[in-house]
Amino acid sequence: MDIIFDNILNARDLGSLTGAGGKIVKSNCLIRSAHLHDASDNDILILKQQYRLKRIFDFRSLDEVVHLKDRHVPGATNHLLPTIDMQMEKMTGQAIPQEAFLDLEKHIVNYAFYPEVQQMACEMYPSLILSEFSQLQYATFLRLIIETPDGGILWHCFQGKDRTGWGAAFLLAILGVEREQIIADFDLSNRAYQKLVDKLNTQIAQLGGGDNEMDVIRAFMGVSTQNFINTLNLIDNEFGGMIPYLHQKLFISKADVDTLRNRYLA
Repeated sequence: MDIIFDNILNARDLGSLTGAGGKIVKSNCLIRSAHLHDASDNDILILKQQYRLKRIFDFRSLDEVVHLKDRHVPGATNHLLPTIDMQMEKMTGQAIPQEAFLDLEKHIVNYAFYPEVQQMACEMYPSLILSEFSQLQYATFLRLIIETPDGGILWHCFQGKDRTGWGAAFLLAILGVEREQIIADFDLSNRAYQKLVDKLNTQIAQLGGGDNEMDVIRAFMGVSTQNFINTLNLIDNEFGGMIPYLHQKLFISKADVDTLRNRYLA
């Protein structure tokens, strides 16, 4: 369910989705969004009063956080959990330069024509779920939620779509939400950024680009739902499904699943 804020983009409440046993995910508890740097005073008040936020998880890199620091929400504890190992990205020479990464909208049209960036767009989600660095951050995210018996939880990255979307996918899978609903929630970020994607892909077409270049725009400025589905299939093939993956790589036990379902389903 979309949440309309003044200045926080791509925000939604995971409440009202159907979980295990036909129960419904409670509203006002689990919130995903883009960064909080531009949040208005009224946005902050809503997060404090309506959602009673207790924890905010920021999946951005340290450089991103320094560039656009979140506004503080009274009563909430902030946790920086960078889900991409930027040092490893830099070492492999595959990363978009940090100065461009921090203003991706300005630079992505040019980088879309680079074969290595096109490859990155395809490999972004598999690398996120297979990286031990990323797994540790998401495991910490889930563990701290388990240890928070009341109050709202919000997690975000820069645009609230890829890194944030996987956090949502892990939580929804634990709550027993069907795959089709998990995919649909992930895909909703495309609605939030469709105008931007269309504008940039018009520029790609004017420069003679085609599907490969436009796929980069869709992947970095929207979400690649097909890549998300492909990565879910990879999890099935490599680990036997999302719950076994969560058990093996993010250290989620059956007791943890029961705890979260008892807390967030009604």
